[in-house]
Amino acid sequence: MELYYSFSVLIVVASLFAYLNHRILKLPATIGIMIIAMAASLILVLFGEKLFPETLIHFSSVINEFDFTEVLMCAMLNFLLFAGGIHINIKDLKEQRMPIVVFSTVSVVISAFITGVVLYYVLPLVHLNIPFIYCLLFGALISPTDPIAVLSVLKKANVSKSLETKVAGESLFNDGIAVVLFAVILQLAQGSDFEFSFLNIFWLVIKEAGGGLLLGILLGFTASRAMRIIDDYKLSVLITLSVVMGGYLIARSLHISGPLTMVSAGLFIGDFSKKYKMSEITKDYLDKFWELVDEILNAILFLFIGLELLLIPAVGNFWLPGIICIVIVLVARFASIWIPTKIVPFKKKFTTNTIKVLAWGGIRGGVSIALALSIAEGEHKPFIVSVTYFVVIFSIIVQGLTIGKFANSKLQKE
Repeated sequence: MELYYSFSVLIVVASLFAYLNHRILKLPATIGIMIIAMAASLILVLFGEKLFPETLIHFSSVINEFDFTEVLMCAMLNFLLFAGGIHINIKDLKEQRMPIVVFSTVSVVISAFITGVVLYYVLPLVHLNIPFIYCLLFGALISPTDPIAVLSVLKKANVSKSLETKVAGESLFNDGIAVVLFAVILQLAQGSDFEFSFLNIFWLVIKEAGGGLLLGILLGFTASRAMRIIDDYKLSVLITLSVVMGGYLIARSLHISGPLTMVSAGLFIGDFSKKYKMSEITKDYLDKFWELVDEILNAILFLFIGLELLLIPAVGNFWLPGIICIVIVLVARFASIWIPTKIVPFKKKFTTNTIKVLAWGGIRGGVSIALALSIAEGEHKPFIVSVTYFVVIFSIIVQGLTIGKFANSKLQKE
């Protein structure tokens, strides 16, 4: 009952903030909700204890009811990735397959190591001494672009189709390498007896990423065949729900990537509905149902991100390292795109302006915060959580609101 009560409060607050954004701020819904939530959190933090202590306690307890990492990584992320996958055209992905594969694997590793190394040598300049392994851990959790934030922002941004496909495709598929990299470094940081070898890491990547993709294709194929036989919109919606919820349980039990399972299943089912000409009424209901799920869960997620400010009491102590991390992450992102374009023989040459746009379009979001919060309590966790929050907020608000204009201004010069 407590969980239902807390969820009800979040839905009401998300609706109110969405209304205020629509009437006053007129920003993209998710970003507007997050900004209003942050403003409300800041007011509660600064004046809550004096002016409305009961409200502060109430809101803090509501947010505490939810384990952000568990709610996002084990529930919301699956629905949002499936909803994103089902609306993406596989043909567009195939055309950009080489950049997507390289940017979602090699670029993530490059970015993580550049971020970790530079951070380790820069932090002593502001009188902070963080062990190298924790700097590397921050690099691993902040390097992958967030599929939820990217897809949400790109819907409203006026960018070219090829650029949108590159950025969205990378964000959908970089989970496999990112999660494995984060898990390995986290085990090393926490003194686990994990055997650090190329063979072990390679096997983890194959198992996590490859297993997730294969399971998703299998689920997508099975569900598509069933929907083709019945062609009933009510049952089709129910089948897709079972793919998401049941598919995650299977992926979890097999210890493979749930997010990649959802992406590949969504892509397969979305492609099926186009190829085999699903009846218009079924396709319409299916599209609108998952569009609504996407909008509602995105509203709740970005509300969560804004309200997380209530649960990060140390964030104000790390404002300078936070700004430094923003710069480092942007530089590392640029380098992680630029280096592969000079080595990998892509069919189409990447200009400097295109690389800048791809770097600026690498938006971070809730996944990075969830990974930071999943770190066990310790001396360095407040630093990692706080600077992660700074980078994510900057990324969503500044990069998210400017990517369209930035892309147009840069690419028009070519």
